Amino acid sequence: MRQLAIAASVMLISGAQPACAQSSDFDAWLEEVRSEAAQRGLTAPAVIDTLARIQLVDRVIELDQRQPELVQTFWRYVDARVTPGRVAIGEGLLSTYETLLDEVYQRYGVQPRIIVALWGMESDYGRAQGDFDVASSLATLAFDSRRSALFRSQLFALLALINQGDVPGDVRGSWAGAIGQPQFMPTTFSRYAVDFDGDGRRDLQGDVADVFASAANYLALSGWERSAGWGQEVLLPSAFDFAETGLDERKPLEEWQRLGVRQIDGRDLPLRALTGSILLPAGAKGPAFLVYDNFRALLAWNNSALFALAVGILSDELAGGGPLQTPRPAEEETLSRYDVVELQSRLVGLGFAAGEADGVVGEQTRRAIRLFQKSADLPADGYPDPELLRQLRVRSDP
Repeated sequence: MRQLAIAASVMLISGAQPACAQSSDFDAWLEEVRSEAAQRGLTAPAVIDTLARIQLVDRVIELDQRQPELVQTFWRYVDARVTPGRVAIGEGLLSTYETLLDEVYQRYGVQPRIIVALWGMESDYGRAQGDFDVASSLATLAFDSRRSALFRSQLFALLALINQGDVPGDVRGSWAGAIGQPQFMPTTFSRYAVDFDGDGRRDLQGDVADVFASAANYLALSGWERSAGWGQEVLLPSAFDFAETGLDERKPLEEWQRLGVRQIDGRDLPLRALTGSILLPAGAKGPAFLVYDNFRALLAWNNSALFALAVGILSDELAGGGPLQTPRPAEEETLSRYDVVELQSRLVGLGFAAGEADGVVGEQTRRAIRLFQKSADLPADGYPDPELLRQLRVRSDP
C-alpha cells in the first residue's frame, strides 16, 4: 500500500496532465474573459487590443509542469546566484545609484544593499526580465485547470494595470507572468508598486527609481525593520540541541547567547532587543544562520528560505563582507524529487505528519524529519539527505 501511495505521489509531481483543450475551447473561454473585463470597466483601447491578440502558449504549460529532477542543495543554490560577477556588478551599482538609494532608504527604511541584492537575484540587475508575452502566459495558465482561479485573478490584475497605463498591453516578462526588474506578479504590482519619480506611471521595466522604491515599499509593508539586518552566520556549541532549529523556534538574542550561540568569529551576539531563529539549510554539518524578523519579510517576497538566505548573503558581500566561513563539503549527495516524495510518504507511514507527499521540503516536512530524527536518536537538524532516506527505509520496510 505504501508503494502505491508513493507511485501516486510521483505521478502528481511529474506534471502528468491531460493535454490542453482545442483552440476552439480556448477561444470560447477567452470570450468569457472579454465579457467579464467589460463588466469590470476594463475597456481602454489597450485592453481591447491585448485581449484580441492573446494566444494559447503550449510552452508555458510545459514549463509549468516541468519539475527539476534533483532537489537543489544550499551550496549549489547559493553558488549559482552569489557569484563574483554578480557581486562586482552590484558593488558598482550601489555606488552609481548611491543618492537615489539613500532617498529610498530615508522614505522606506530598507537598506540599499538589500534592494540591490533583490534586484540582482530577481532579474540580474534588470538584464533578465523575461521574454514571454505576459497576457498570453497568464491566460494560458488561467485556462489550464490546475490553478485556474489563481492565474485568472492575475490576468485581470494585469488588464487593470494596462487599463490605467502602468504597463503596455504587450508587456513581456517571465513565463509565469512576473513583470519588470523586481519580477512582480500583477497583483503584487497593483498593491506595492509606486511612482517614486512622480512621472505619472509606475514603471518597473525601465525606471530604476520606481523599481527601487517599489521593492522597498513591498518589504516595508511586509514588516521590514529599519534598524535591523536580515541575520548572520553563527557558531553553534558542540552540545547544541538541533531540535531548537527552524523558523518555528524564536528566541531573544540574549537567550541564544545563553545557549552558547556566538557570532561566526567567536564574539558574543549583539546586545539588541531582537528575536531570531536558527536555520541549518545544509544540515548539522553545514553553516548555521541566526535570522531575524527581517528575514521573514524576505520570505513574504518569496517564500523560499534558500532565496531569502541568498539575498542576505549577497547583500552582505555587496557591503564588503567576505564569503561564508563554514567550509563546504568536497561533494554533496542530492535527493531527487521522487526521493523526497518517498521520504515524505515513509514519514507519514511511520506516524510523522509530513504533509502532502509533493516532493517539496517545506517547514511541515522539516518538523516531521526532526521528530523522526529525535525518535531515532539522530541529530534533529530537519535536513533531508540520502542517509535520512536510508534510515527511513530501514525502519519502515518489514
